[in-house]
Amino acid sequence: MGDVLAGFHAAWEFESDSVLIRYERGIRTPKLFQALGERRVPLEAIAGVTLTPGRRGTVVLRVEPRAGADPLIEAAAGQLKESGDPYRLVLPAERETLAEYYADELRALLTESGKTERYLVAPPEAPLHFKAYDGKASFDGTAVSFRWSWTGASSAKWKAGDQSFPVADLGGVEWRSPEMFEGYLRLLPRDAEAAAAPAAPAVPQADQDPAAVVFGLGYGPVHESLPFAAAVLAAVRERSASAPVPVPVPAPRRDPADIAERIRHLGELHQAGLVTDEEFSSKKAELLAEL
Repeated sequence: MGDVLAGFHAAWEFESDSVLIRYERGIRTPKLFQALGERRVPLEAIAGVTLTPGRRGTVVLRVEPRAGADPLIEAAAGQLKESGDPYRLVLPAERETLAEYYADELRALLTESGKTERYLVAPPEAPLHFKAYDGKASFDGTAVSFRWSWTGASSAKWKAGDQSFPVADLGGVEWRSPEMFEGYLRLLPRDAEAAAAPAAPAVPQADQDPAAVVFGLGYGPVHESLPFAAAVLAAVRERSASAPVPVPVPAPRRDPADIAERIRHLGELHQAGLVTDEEFSSKKAELLAEL
């Protein structure tokens, strides 16, 4: 296709295998868009295309990303406001016919649907950092670091000290928008099942958890903390996908002579009345199974 459709805050370039979205840097452009700069969305990452009426004489062209295709959308978990949706292109209503043409052209090229097994849209690149209410967060591509502030961090975090979390030890991230009550970024352990076990201790509040930083009062804004969360999430998944699958190692076979000696000793204990008939039979069967 190769054509460009420009709207408010962004322009879409339609290519044979992708849509290249370039965001403007104007003062009216949402800060998240400015932080993202541009994004290439492969056609295989798109589930559908819609064109709907917008506000105040506009129409909205939107591509619907497939579940699991974009780490930014996965990290956001439905918390982005409509105006902050990076997959919306707002156009004047008089360009509706042109927008409908591109929507139809794009729909004709879509062949994939359903959840993806890997991220198809590139995440924001490290290094990334932002200032939270209780500390500074940084990510260099291999590890996340939290450095606590003197004024905002709780005593629990000061006692724990500054933190560093290698990507290899992480299982994911939990991002709660700073535009909501008690926003935070929490790092989740790699062994999520163990963390969720009934015997595991309750997860502390974010302001008491050394694996989390809290937002609020202008700290951890969406355009800084969400790309950060997306980059960490993508690194975690890439690490998990490339990690070698452990191959079970069979237990070494026992020396038959050693097994025979242990059975002989067990027989002596049985004859002496120190082992019951049931215990003798059970233990003898266990030893024979080791051969």
